[in-house]
Amino acid sequence: MDSQTLSAHRAAATGVRMSVHSSKTLKVTMVTGQDLIAKAGSMIAYDGYVQFDGAPASLRRSAEEMVSGEGGKLMLARGDGDLYLADYGGDILVLHLNGEALSVNGATLLACDASLDLAIEPVKGLAKLSGSGLTNLVIKGTGWVALVSRGIPMALDCAERETYVDPDALVAWTTGLEMKARRTIKASALIGRGSGEAFQIGFKGQGFVVVQPSEDTGDRFKIRG
Repeated sequence: MDSQTLSAHRAAATGVRMSVHSSKTLKVTMVTGQDLIAKAGSMIAYDGYVQFDGAPASLRRSAEEMVSGEGGKLMLARGDGDLYLADYGGDILVLHLNGEALSVNGATLLACDASLDLAIEPVKGLAKLSGSGLTNLVIKGTGWVALVSRGIPMALDCAERETYVDPDALVAWTTGLEMKARRTIKASALIGRGSGEAFQIGFKGQGFVVVQPSEDTGDRFKIRG
């Protein structure tokens, strides 16, 4: 076979910890001592020497379930080589946190450096709407994070004016943004995919919101009474 035929499909050497290959595949450069947390079952290939274990005991079970779904699992990868991850053909978004915090709808997290802190925290400003406590996955520290979007994601700047988002399209947002909920009565035929009342989440402040061009029907928040 002509080697040039496949040249466009080969993963390029990037020299960084995480990179995106053809928008659908995450490439992680594995180095001893720099472990990775990822969705179990997301590995599609690797080269070199990479080992896989269960999620570390330090990771709270509630965080694991928020990321992978009820009964789902996370895995810990370690070793030296190149690791390739994917999640049902979703588009990959790679971010680097520098002592920052990112609030993530758990199902969209594909992988992150194990050195980062994962915690379940309440979503402020929305309790009155839900009648119960809303919680989300917050990732803190310095390191790399890879998210999955159902379609090419879009980042919206919330600094200039308030930005409203359909919660079913929400992927992640900068922590510290002011949040509030807005109900739209009897407008479900126009806004959202549900029936009865629809609502949007408003964001305002210095930061950004990441949305996907798809209204995922899975649970976007964990509601805990």
